[in-house]
Amino acid sequence: METESYKIAIEAELTEVTHMLEEIASRDPQDEHNWVPKTDDMPADEADAIDVADKTEAWVERTGEVAQLERRYNDLRHALDRIAKGTYGICEISGHPIETARLEANLAARTCIAHKEEEGILS
Repeated sequence: METESYKIAIEAELTEVTHMLEEIASRDPQDEHNWVPKTDDMPADEADAIDVADKTEAWVERTGEVAQLERRYNDLRHALDRIAKGTYGICEISGHPIETARLEANLAARTCIAHKEEEGILS
């Protein structure tokens, strides 16, 4: 399988996802592949209950966004690792080729269409 065009597309998406993460999160100093949502610091003496509630709500929303982006970030990194190992485009469950349409729909796909529902259980 020719993977150069996929590699270019994956690297471009990874760059975009990384920039999106950098806007709302910081890398965990203990694990560079883990992201921690940024907080909007407010001095305690200047905060009122409404401001605290608004900032808490924003942080909760940001946490969900970070989790989703971090998952995609790690999936894309895993896809690049598979390209380097020569296993990109091979279903991690059946060992059969992943359909081109599936890879075009999801560059980081780890399974063929038949095993799509099982992809979430892969570590």
